[in-house]
Amino acid sequence: MRPTFVDSSVLLAAARGEDEAYQRAMKVLDDPERSFVSSVYVRLETLPNAVFFNREEEVEACESFFDQVARWVPSSPELSTRAFELACQYGLGAVDALHVAAAEAADAELVTAEKPTKPMLRVSPPQVVSIRAAENEEDA
Repeated sequence: MRPTFVDSSVLLAAARGEDEAYQRAMKVLDDPERSFVSSVYVRLETLPNAVFFNREEEVEACESFFDQVARWVPSSPELSTRAFELACQYGLGAVDALHVAAAEAADAELVTAEKPTKPMLRVSPPQVVSIRAAENEEDA
């Protein structure tokens, strides 16, 4: 099993089913060769607005994913310190830095729906891949 930390953007693409990213998100989420890793930061990014605005299908989709998570990376001062270091080194936003630090702590691949030009895709390790990278390959 390949440990995979799924960024909030992938979950939202899958839950909303609004664009071409939906199919790629579902391919990752339905991959039986992956074991999922997550953190409270992903829950915080995905569920509150869906709950507040009564988007029941989105809540159910996110909760279904969270039920499948094999490993939860705990919030800690060390994780926050590492996120700060990563943010400074790569120009990451706060929550993206927390996601990268959590994926790194779990020795997991990080899958995002960010555009390949975003700072998160410059980070290594962990391996960070975008489901949107395939869009560019198809356009070429």
